[in-house]
Amino acid sequence: MEVILLKNMERLGKVNEIVTVKDGYGRNYLIPQKMAIIANKTNRATLDERIRKQRAVEEQLIEQYKATAAKLEGQTLKIGAKAGTSGKIFGSVSNVQIAQAINELIGVDIERRKITLLEEVKNLGDYVAKVQLHDEVEFNVNFEVFAD
Repeated sequence: MEVILLKNMERLGKVNEIVTVKDGYGRNYLIPQKMAIIANKTNRATLDERIRKQRAVEEQLIEQYKATAAKLEGQTLKIGAKAGTSGKIFGSVSNVQIAQAINELIGVDIERRKITLLEEVKNLGDYVAKVQLHDEVEFNVNFEVFAD
């Protein structure tokens, strides 16, 4: 039996994929639990339309992400931290503080999980963080940690 998945299923497939499953599994579990629908001609046409709309929305998002990346290109974020006399800061700088600095600089909220620090920030100085807004849009942000 061929079904169209409505949810990501581990070991089976991702959303909107057409997969072949045993009849009992499809009829007795996937379809009643609203995890899949039968892959007939009508549902396949609906799936094609849904995928086309999702691609259009995704292309708009990618353009917005590229515009955000262009605004941050060449910019250096300033992040203040309390530091001792040796230049070592109390605590560390996290991706939350970088997200706040980006929001203050260009007014765009970036989810903290999309920001990855390339190294642990424990001292004053210049650092680089990687921001991945989408699979196709990834860029580096320079930031400077200074003493408050």
